Amino acid sequence: MKRIINFIICFFLILAVIVGAIIAYLSVSEYMPDEQEEIAVSGSAARMIKRDEQSSIMTWNIGYGALGDNADFFMDGGRMVYTADRNRVYANLDGIAREIDKVSPDILLTQELDLGSSRSYYTDESEYLIKKGKAEVLHGERAYAINFLVPFVPLPIPPIGKVNAGIEIFSSYDMTGAGRISLPCPFKWPLRTFNLKRCLEVARLPVEGTDKQLVLINLHLEAYDSGEGKTAQIMVLKDILQKEVDAGNYVMAGGDFNQVFSNLDVSAYPVLEGKWEAGTIDVQEFGDSFSFHADDRSASCRSLDRALATAKSRDPADFQYYVIDGFIVSSNIEVESVATDDLGFVSSDHNPVIMYFKLK
Repeated sequence: MKRIINFIICFFLILAVIVGAIIAYLSVSEYMPDEQEEIAVSGSAARMIKRDEQSSIMTWNIGYGALGDNADFFMDGGRMVYTADRNRVYANLDGIAREIDKVSPDILLTQELDLGSSRSYYTDESEYLIKKGKAEVLHGERAYAINFLVPFVPLPIPPIGKVNAGIEIFSSYDMTGAGRISLPCPFKWPLRTFNLKRCLEVARLPVEGTDKQLVLINLHLEAYDSGEGKTAQIMVLKDILQKEVDAGNYVMAGGDFNQVFSNLDVSAYPVLEGKWEAGTIDVQEFGDSFSFHADDRSASCRSLDRALATAKSRDPADFQYYVIDGFIVSSNIEVESVATDDLGFVSSDHNPVIMYFKLK
């Protein structure tokens, strides 16, 4: 009995030392960006955006190339941690590149794009899309903002491992600069050390023949907090949008809001029992300076509680869908159309949303 007790004590002591060492390592190596940082713009674009000329923008959470229709994910109630093998990651990215080529938007906002993560086999997904895609937007100018940089995510079992991921703006138009603005993180130490450090990626495009700018904001807001984080992040976004409007600029924020705009009719996608529920953004709180645009005719996101490929039907009564991707646009921009391209979630757990617009 004494040997058993000693063994148990030793086991828990060793476990405590290992856990302590992991927490210490993550604390020392924690990614701690400044509140505001300049980020590099690479590539080149010969043309400038113009007033009264139709332009297009696409936003797409590409699910780091590993959240195709075969995948479920433990954070959504599924079982998988690694959701794709290397070949499936490449197949997903190939499908994403083909869609970008088909739409050929002037501006592309991407979220959940890995540069060097265990979960996507250390694929530089930005370079992969540029190599595979022929669309002008992929070969113009681009800026990348980190929002998830952890040398080793220790949870669950097996662990997620290394993550180097972020959000990226691609533009066929000239960009004069870009920056990263940190958003409030709702998680406390030590959970904070291996969680996302979400941000707004802000790019500035000069408008030809004027002294104004089109200010683009790419975003991927909080998903798994209790609600306070989403609210705090929306307040930061709102303040920045208003500041740019007050300066006389054109402003457009797009991406994965992980929330529903209150002006949408999402009754076709009821929240099923036990499923993750998106928050709601009250559009009236933003006043008359902005309009909110998403396509409630088609889902932009699916649940990852189970693989879509195993679903008996795509009926929203049997499988959970959401409309959480879209755009916020200043009143000096005319929105001509917005539509979700329903691709069946084959290559990502999100569908791309495309908007056509003109600067007034």
